[in-house]
Amino acid sequence: MIPKTIPLKDEALFRLATCHRSAVADSVRDSYERLEFFGDSVLGLVVAQYLYEHHTDWDQGMMSKARSSVVQEGPLAETALKLGLDRHLVLSASEESTGGRQRPAVLCDIFEAIIGAIYIESGLEKARWFILEQLHPFLMQVSAGDVSPNDYKSRLQEVAQAKWRRTPNYRITGEGGSAHERRFFVQVLFDNEVLGEGTGRSKKEAEQAAARDALEAIERVQRARELHRLDPGDGYGASGI
Repeated sequence: MIPKTIPLKDEALFRLATCHRSAVADSVRDSYERLEFFGDSVLGLVVAQYLYEHHTDWDQGMMSKARSSVVQEGPLAETALKLGLDRHLVLSASEESTGGRQRPAVLCDIFEAIIGAIYIESGLEKARWFILEQLHPFLMQVSAGDVSPNDYKSRLQEVAQAKWRRTPNYRITGEGGSAHERRFFVQVLFDNEVLGEGTGRSKKEAEQAAARDALEAIERVQRARELHRLDPGDGYGASGI
């Protein structure tokens, strides 16, 4: 049954939009991948038009940063969970066992596939209404001026320069997955010491995830020092965190 929050009537179209390639023999015809490709383009168009019409004083660079902040994996996966799409996702047993139902990349994909399905069934205006309603919190965030709320690389750069006057380096450690669901694995290093690791659908996403992991590591160490009043050099690694 289609959730009431999803403006779709065609059950077959909804099933297609929530069917992972691992659960079917023909991933081209019977998985959500083509719908996701289409929905991704619709999503980009709607958000770009919203920013263009609502922020007439923003230049191209500002609008590009804002759009990237809204349509990246994190906000889309969070929205998919809010809509309960994870409960309708059809996966193979092996994909299920490896955490596919809660994997942000997969949740992001089915949200975009749902957008594609809504457009196909009802057209652009219904898809636009759905996108703007569901992504309203993130649009308001960037509209308030926080155009890079998830730009962990820039934040880590600022912390590194302020604390140690050093610049973090990023290293790709591997790639995996199918051509459609490519995953990149990245480490962030300070003086050749790994401080964070991350994965993503693109190199940029993986670097952002690694930077976030590094920031969380720095915060954990600082919190521990505050709680235990430890000496700054007491057992916290060669990076001098």
